[in-house]
Amino acid sequence: MRREIKELIIKSLNLEGMTPDEIGDDAPLFQEGLGLDSIDALELAVVIERTYQVTIPNEAAGKKAFSSVSALAEYVSEHRPA
Repeated sequence: MRREIKELIIKSLNLEGMTPDEIGDDAPLFQEGLGLDSIDALELAVVIERTYQVTIPNEAAGKKAFSSVSALAEYVSEHRPA
């Protein structure tokens, strides 16, 4: 699922020229890591919700879920409908 999420990040945020292998599983998605910003977070939240039918209910849940690809994969796995 991590690779799938990396591909989703690249496609939905138009990170042209980047490959899934260039995104570390535990690297931060924001600031010093991948360098995403709050607009990217909103776009990514919408794509995650549409793709996996997983709702990110508030900022606190979003900060935890979007801390890294690993955290996002774990969040999706835990909250995805059966």
